[in-house]
Amino acid sequence: MNTAQTPALSKDSTDRPLGVAAIGYAFMGKAHSNAWRNVASFFDVPAFEQKVLVGRDASQVAEAAAKYGWSESATDWREVVEREDIDIIDICAPGWMHAEIAIAALEAGKHVLVEKPLANTLGEAELMTAAAAKARKRGVQSMIGFNYRRVPALALARELIAEGRLGTVRHIRAAYLQDWLSDAESPMTWRLRKETAGSGALGDIASHAIDQVLYLLGDAVTEVSGRLQTFVDRRPGDAGLEEVTVDDAAWATLTLASGAIASVEVSRVATGRKNSLTLEIYGDKGTILFDLEALNELGFLDSTVPVREQGFRRILVNEPGHPYLEAWWPQGHIIGWEHTFTHQIRDFLTAIRDGSQPSPSFEEGLNVQHILAAVEESAAAKSSLIQLSPKPINTAIEGA
Repeated sequence: MNTAQTPALSKDSTDRPLGVAAIGYAFMGKAHSNAWRNVASFFDVPAFEQKVLVGRDASQVAEAAAKYGWSESATDWREVVEREDIDIIDICAPGWMHAEIAIAALEAGKHVLVEKPLANTLGEAELMTAAAAKARKRGVQSMIGFNYRRVPALALARELIAEGRLGTVRHIRAAYLQDWLSDAESPMTWRLRKETAGSGALGDIASHAIDQVLYLLGDAVTEVSGRLQTFVDRRPGDAGLEEVTVDDAAWATLTLASGAIASVEVSRVATGRKNSLTLEIYGDKGTILFDLEALNELGFLDSTVPVREQGFRRILVNEPGHPYLEAWWPQGHIIGWEHTFTHQIRDFLTAIRDGSQPSPSFEEGLNVQHILAAVEESAAAKSSLIQLSPKPINTAIEGA
């Protein structure tokens, strides 16, 4: 190992495990904590300790830390970032906090994992990416948490596409649909305010759908057309009805450098859809189907076999030879949504150990951010076509 390139490991790694701090203890903090607590039980990863969980409410974060396996809790993330016993910062806080925390952590020499989207604004994402590039020269690694890359079925789909099993991919349909805002009486939250969330369904779930398009195809976006819609523009809050300043749903058509076309549809008001990320990838030799609500399954059609034998077959992605699954249960014993975060932590720790750049990088997160900004720009201009410069995509799966 080149210890000059991995300062967090070289400090005193022979004497102590890596120290981990997570910032945020709600939805994502709970998911990430579960992954940190379990990853070493199933995968060969560098030794680490769940040192500290950070949150704004002292009593609540202390309770969460005890519940989720952290040694201690804190309320000041700045002090935690400067601690000598902390080597990794896992940012699970809302998007408006990402840039300040990530840049400070990278400058302090800490490896950084940050939840998607990279930031609330393109400007913040650019600053974060520049800080990550500078830190990388000192062996400090960074990664954005697009956890659906770690769904074994989607990792397998990418392998099949890369092997040419679909031939030339012509078009892809991506839809991420939820219904937690279908009720007009659902209360106001920080996710419905532009100043704290950046955007609505666009940044929250379209970021996942767009990342999957890029990840699965190893492609780049050259043109964007989009539309945004807010169906419920006022919701009950602490001071009566409050204005919703983000979108409930978004649509986009993406032209890819390969010539393929991708349609993306996302909604948080799709009644009856709980967490349905569906992907359909159509090539001239075959098709792949996927739905996150059945995440252990992949639909695959091979059109090169005789017509009399053609038809979609269901692949149960639970074999030891499938990505990540050698660590889990016997065949047919399915895994769940939470395992994607365990796989994500595994890949991040492996990259730190090996001194390699984990994927998706901040550069990849910034690329998604450019596409999201183009959707907003297009929507503001009545769905006009926005040109983008294609950027190289690093679609490596670390360790899969």
